[in-house]
Amino acid sequence: MIPTRMRPLALAAAALFATLPAHAAPTEAELVRLIQKLGERVDRLEKRNAELEQQQAGRAKTPADLEQRVQSLEQAQEQVTQGLESENVSQYEPELTSRLKAVETDVLGMKKSAKTVEALEGLKAGVSLTTVAQMPSGLPTGTTDGSSQLNYRADVTAELPLEPIGDIDHKLFAHFRMGQGLGLNSPFANLGAFASAPNAVAFRASGANPDDSVAILGQAWYQAAIPLPFGGFKPRSRQTLELTFGKMDIFGFFDQNAAANDESKQFLSSIFVHNPLLDAGGQIGVDANGFQPGFVASYLNETRKPETWRLSLGVFGTHQGANYQRFFSSPLVMAQAETSLKFSGLTGNYRIYAWSQGQGSELDGSTAKQVGWGISADQRLGDGMTLFGRYGQMARGQVPFDRALTLGAEFNGSYWNRGADAIGIAGGWLQASDDYRAAGGSGDLDGDGTPDFSFIPGGAEKVAELYYRYRISPQFEVSPDFQYVWRMGGNPGAGNVSVLGLRAQLSY
Repeated sequence: MIPTRMRPLALAAAALFATLPAHAAPTEAELVRLIQKLGERVDRLEKRNAELEQQQAGRAKTPADLEQRVQSLEQAQEQVTQGLESENVSQYEPELTSRLKAVETDVLGMKKSAKTVEALEGLKAGVSLTTVAQMPSGLPTGTTDGSSQLNYRADVTAELPLEPIGDIDHKLFAHFRMGQGLGLNSPFANLGAFASAPNAVAFRASGANPDDSVAILGQAWYQAAIPLPFGGFKPRSRQTLELTFGKMDIFGFFDQNAAANDESKQFLSSIFVHNPLLDAGGQIGVDANGFQPGFVASYLNETRKPETWRLSLGVFGTHQGANYQRFFSSPLVMAQAETSLKFSGLTGNYRIYAWSQGQGSELDGSTAKQVGWGISADQRLGDGMTLFGRYGQMARGQVPFDRALTLGAEFNGSYWNRGADAIGIAGGWLQASDDYRAAGGSGDLDGDGTPDFSFIPGGAEKVAELYYRYRISPQFEVSPDFQYVWRMGGNPGAGNVSVLGLRAQLSY
């Protein structure tokens, strides 16, 4: 039975096969299968035709939908534009606007940070905290503050290079300092010690109240390095003129020493930190905080580098001039010649200097011009040992001691498999001057300003120090320290005094 919808196909097929020869006429079964295949093809054609009609109907509606979508996009674009024109962020504006503003803010912040980093490129900063505890033995009974003492000092430094001016490099340097505690320095001074202040770390701003811990600007100076010859080709220059002015520490430019220059890491006694005549002897005449204004001109020749030489001349405010008074009338003038030499491949630094102190303090309390000279040298011997020595002598002026000699050495811990550790040992000799012997000496045990005893000076005050610097980490070191003093202040009747101390330093 052939379905009604298939009958036209069946009749067409029958008419077609009727025209065929008898031997080619298909059977009824073959005819049925053929009609079924034709019906399936017709079904597929009808289905495809329906799909095409639906697509055609959709295209007919597209112009209207497209116009609506374009209008929506234009409205959205207008909202975005209005939002971007405003600097404020609103909850009613499109999310895209808010996100664009956030990205813009982030980009501006990154640019500002980049400019800040670029401006601070080359900045060097350092922070250190040094604490010292000391216990004396042998001080006379009744000595004020003669018991164990504790003090701390904090230092912050910053060095900022400025944008070069042609071939000239220049920079700014600042140093802030604060601290509390004077250590054992006061009782030693009361006993008439020449220069044996056992704690060069001790600092209290302007000698303020012990409860105060005031930060002061110790140094603030500007330095320009001018390659020579001026106007030449900088990469080939081997000579430099350095000009520095501002408030400074004079020992950053004169009397340097590789093995005895830093009381926070090396020797604690003031006579080993710098030349005793200049520092503890008072020839530099600093302010109450240990600094002074000045100007330094320095010529550096590196033609035979690493064997170099330098000439320096400095003019500094001293005593009243250190407080910016009478700076030009009676300054401290200092000149130094120095060189670095190599012996068997090991570096040595040798310096000779002279000074003229315009406001020197005489034994009778008056002020007069004083003149002196000194030598500072350090020489490496082997990979782990550095020898050092200093000598100073007065050529003019009435001072308690007029000659000073210090000698010592620092041994690197590599000898005992502790490369970052060090041992330092030193001895000092401070000769009483003839004027001091003639005038006589005195001591003030209770520190009230009235002498409690007097004596006839003779010989020399002698000091020895031994320390061990033990590194716990790159930022933390501790140093047991021992000092021994003979004939303090050149007093033949003075007993020997020992000081046992412990120093701890944190640095970054």
